[in-house]
Amino acid sequence: MNGISNSSSLRAAFSYCVQQVHSYDYEHYLCLLHLPQSLRKAAFALRAFNIETAKARDNVSDAKLALVRLLWWRDIIDNIYKNKVAEHPVAQSLASVINEHKLSKHWLNRSIKARIEDTEMETPPVSLADLEQYSENTSSVLLYLMLQAGGIQSTSADHAASHIGKASGLVLLLRATAYHASRRRSYIPLEIAAKHGLSQEEIYRGEHKETLENTIFEIASTANTHLEKARELSSNVPKAALPVLLPAVPAQILLDSLRNRHFNVFDPTLNRGISGVSPLYFQLKLKWCAFRGKY
Repeated sequence: MNGISNSSSLRAAFSYCVQQVHSYDYEHYLCLLHLPQSLRKAAFALRAFNIETAKARDNVSDAKLALVRLLWWRDIIDNIYKNKVAEHPVAQSLASVINEHKLSKHWLNRSIKARIEDTEMETPPVSLADLEQYSENTSSVLLYLMLQAGGIQSTSADHAASHIGKASGLVLLLRATAYHASRRRSYIPLEIAAKHGLSQEEIYRGEHKETLENTIFEIASTANTHLEKARELSSNVPKAALPVLLPAVPAQILLDSLRNRHFNVFDPTLNRGISGVSPLYFQLKLKWCAFRGKY
């Protein structure tokens, strides 16, 4: 009976992860549906973990409370590798896939560390390189872990995952500019803003000026370059890795939506549909790329 109970509890935990990804990260939820069945549990558990750590900062006004939550997750990861599992559906799902796929603790810790450091920061990142590193540590690591869960060992796939994760992280932070500005937070690097004459107060006030367009364009161009570099590697990427790298598609769609709105991150239509396009267009684009083995 205990085995049946444990199995039922684990199914409920994985179901919770799927629901969380569907609710809070719908773009990547659709991407994960194109993964082979053997990889979906791991992917949904990892994405749900990412949601938990990302929400820690966004759901509270007091950074200290967010830090407490993130330190709690750091302890949960430590305990999972000591065969101690917390009574939390995402923790239970993670423990299961870590045990099944022997996932590296290094990448999970790197993700939590990045979230903790971000929470402790009281100012925007200084340079674009800082923002790229943050994107690497929060977005690329998820792709590394999915590749590992799929038993895919490929330097080309790893490099492509790095570029796609950086691009995804950058464009998602750009899209969230209005939300962050409403809470007097910004991820627009100080050096880039100063270069184009954009002040932090202008960002917080949500003013769309040429200085903002030029600043966002530079960051978006960097994201686009990462996608181009990832695609240049595609001929050397194993076929099994291609579905894991599909997040390049929503990143490109979001970049195109930004371009169509003249890089106005305060345009409310950017959040209509999925990444500023109709759900039908988004899903057809994703299905077409998946069918052709492209990203």
